[in-house]
Amino acid sequence: MLSTIGVKSIEDLFKEIPAKVRMQRPLNLNAPMSEPAMLREMRKMAGANGDLTQYVCFMGAGAYDHYIPAALRTIVNRQEFVTAYTPYQAEVSQGVLQSIFEYQSMIAALTAMDVSNASMYDGATAVAEAANMCAVETRKNRILVSATVHPEYRAVLESYAWARGYHVDVVPAANGVTDAAAVAKMLAGVGAGADGAGAEAGAGAGAACLIVQSPNFYGIVEDIAALFQTAHDHKALTVAVVDPISLGILEAPGNLGADIVVGEGQGLGNTVSFGGPFLGFMACRDALIRRLPGRVVGMTKDHDNRRGFVLTLQTREQHIRREKATSNICSNQALNALAACVYLSLVGKEGLREIGVQCINRAHYAAERITALPGYKLVYPQAPFFKEFLVETPIPARRIFDKLSEQKILAGVPMDTFAKAANCAKCGDGSASSHENQMLIAVTENRTREEIDALVRALEGLK
Repeated sequence: MLSTIGVKSIEDLFKEIPAKVRMQRPLNLNAPMSEPAMLREMRKMAGANGDLTQYVCFMGAGAYDHYIPAALRTIVNRQEFVTAYTPYQAEVSQGVLQSIFEYQSMIAALTAMDVSNASMYDGATAVAEAANMCAVETRKNRILVSATVHPEYRAVLESYAWARGYHVDVVPAANGVTDAAAVAKMLAGVGAGADGAGAEAGAGAGAACLIVQSPNFYGIVEDIAALFQTAHDHKALTVAVVDPISLGILEAPGNLGADIVVGEGQGLGNTVSFGGPFLGFMACRDALIRRLPGRVVGMTKDHDNRRGFVLTLQTREQHIRREKATSNICSNQALNALAACVYLSLVGKEGLREIGVQCINRAHYAAERITALPGYKLVYPQAPFFKEFLVETPIPARRIFDKLSEQKILAGVPMDTFAKAANCAKCGDGSASSHENQMLIAVTENRTREEIDALVRALEGLK
């Protein structure tokens, strides 16, 4: 092979790489092993990792421990799904195309929107792509995003904005929710955002969109209908970031004025998996369909009048000229989307509603028990929350997390994890010291009363 391509050695293949950045020593590998010995070594290494099934998990902040039906695992692990690739040839990909079509149909029904794409990488990129859709559609370069949107989502949005050349203004929060008065002022081009950026950067030009999350990063349900009405009054599009599990009991965002609905679909039958792979879902109104990134699968009929499935819209740069593409998203999370589709099929409308009810009941029970302890209180006591709530703790939250982890309890997410990006309503500047004694606690239907009581006892014993 070397002779055929005209080089003398393997090293010649890497001569374009400067010698100073190349490793000058052999790889630190063990001596060759037999297959049984290698398997033993790999099992030993894997055993050093924590397994979520060994813990009682009250962590959330975008990744949640929801129950996954056993039937789902059986279906998504089938070889024809696990090994499926991009369905370029419809005639040999009908099964995959149908599963994607069913997924899209379910997301559209869940969000009360007209159309859904095949899926996105995750919730954060879905938010950023939605903002880009709005900027292109309105030809405005200013994006308003609430400070109560997940800080990691906002960080990805900022990266996209820097590359795309539009400006992001963060709308401040008040009492844990989006400040409605600030929204009105900033849409009118008056005042400054929570990030300190002057709204004058986009004054006169108006805003392309308003992005609001509900339930928001603190778990609180926002009044998105009123916020979105204000946005529409100022000719701005609206983007709702939602938890799909909450839509079993909360009104669909499409009925509350959303033009685009996005979110993280991990809770729909996908494991936490140390942060991925996840899937971002995205749905919009018909008027925006040609701005939608990724793929859209459609149902049609062939010349024999038989039902068939095809890729109806393909706005990715793989399919059309790069300068005409709506996005550089070059893949979808098809297997994760299939898991979401199977999950929604298995639990059904009543099941999804029951899961939501259990989340609310158990989260509120946990909040009542925890805040009955000396020194613990809700940061936003008057705000309605779904399955997540922010607690002020008498000692640093990081110490609580570390101590309870030793007892196999993941007590929540210490807020100093997100301090630099949070821009929360309490401190306004996102300083770590302001968040040191705050913990975000999530309670899903997977948590039993006994487990919640065990968490409370563990907290009670801390000093």
